[in-house]
Amino acid sequence: MRPEEEAAPATSVRIDKWLWAARFFKTRAIAADAVAGGKVEVNEERVKPARAVRVGELIQIRLGPYVHVVRVLGLSGTRGPASVAVLLYEETPESKVAREKHAWTLRNAAPVIDPGEGRPTKKDRRDLDRMRDR
Repeated sequence: MRPEEEAAPATSVRIDKWLWAARFFKTRAIAADAVAGGKVEVNEERVKPARAVRVGELIQIRLGPYVHVVRVLGLSGTRGPASVAVLLYEETPESKVAREKHAWTLRNAAPVIDPGEGRPTKKDRRDLDRMRDR
């Protein structure tokens, strides 16, 4: 490679590489599997792992029960410290509110009692009483 090619900043990075560098996934292989499995969308379109992502694009990432919608602020093909990774994206306010609301719903969900477990324990009865009083 020529020296002037190395000095030029990247204008795009593979989506799987960017997700790994931004610390959404622990390994690049897991990031590529998530993209291929339809868990990641760029500008509301399903993409392949080799798709180039650019600054300003919206990325929707489903991680477990949560959905993160982020805007790309920077590009990086290498994984660095978390303090640098958070500078690569900005979560939209709507996404943050929706995630917090979903987390609250999951935290405050009624306890699940399987019918095959027999009688509820004292703790289970107290939880049920608390739910009925609300």
